[in-house]
Amino acid sequence: MNDKQAPHPWRMEELIDQYLTHLRVEGGVANNTVLAYRRDLDKLRAYLALQGLHDPFGATSHVTGFLSHLHGQRLSPASVSRCLAAARGFYRFLVTEHGAPDILPQWPGAPKQWLKLPRMLTETEVVALLELPVGQGLEDIRDSAMVELMYAAGLRVSELISLELSAVNLEVGAVLATGKRDKQRMVPIGELARRKVESYCRDVRPVLLKGRAPAALFVTRRGAPMTRQSFWNLLRLRARRAGIHKSLSPHMLRHSFATHLLAHGADLRAVQLMLGHANIATTQIYTHVEQQRLKQVHTERFPRKQRRRGWGTTTPPVL
Repeated sequence: MNDKQAPHPWRMEELIDQYLTHLRVEGGVANNTVLAYRRDLDKLRAYLALQGLHDPFGATSHVTGFLSHLHGQRLSPASVSRCLAAARGFYRFLVTEHGAPDILPQWPGAPKQWLKLPRMLTETEVVALLELPVGQGLEDIRDSAMVELMYAAGLRVSELISLELSAVNLEVGAVLATGKRDKQRMVPIGELARRKVESYCRDVRPVLLKGRAPAALFVTRRGAPMTRQSFWNLLRLRARRAGIHKSLSPHMLRHSFATHLLAHGADLRAVQLMLGHANIATTQIYTHVEQQRLKQVHTERFPRKQRRRGWGTTTPPVL
């Protein structure tokens, strides 16, 4: 089949919609992930439209050109890889569901990615954030419990705001987090987080609900679940109050959780389970963070280097 074939009865937009519905219904893929796939596949659709194609079945000779197109947009290797992965899954769907020609063997490989270490807070910054004085306001007590719990369990923001009251076991001191593809994991939360969540559930949540009965653990004054944007905003406000001036995102708390655990001797496999990573290679990025920290400590504190700095042009002392 070539690019001059007769038009297929399905339009590109319809096929993308079919694929995304398949991911959501059959694959159990989270809505945020589906939205990211749509953005990537829109890049493919726009590229094919530039080539005069509105039918992905005839795109065989344009596969490598799509890779060049992505590079031309100055996307990072990670973004290019993600776009290629989304497009590869889309074409696999077309092969199995619509009998499209299999062009996957011609698909370009992912570009080599450089190691990008995650941004995080220092332990001192985390303490400053978590030990902010808790006021008497209902939202302040709730917000303090949310931030403490997020760091204590290494939760994603989506996991935190979707956490249900029934998923928290305060007697044991653990939460049942539901991660990507609805995979669940039990994560311990520690005594400080347990106490804050217990105080919120006892003194604040019933007042906020005003007789309503939603499943969500953390709710607003309207009794509705917290949103990602609301949590993002409250986290930044609390960081500012704590004297943290770096740009802070919710995911930085998750990165900090993992890095601090490893720095204090936690087993990599245990950290992987608590984070809910399917592949331990994803968790190993945090070992690189610790190696970078140790290298910096060595550079700054190693006595031989300090002596060389102090000798100047004089004769070094006898050791």
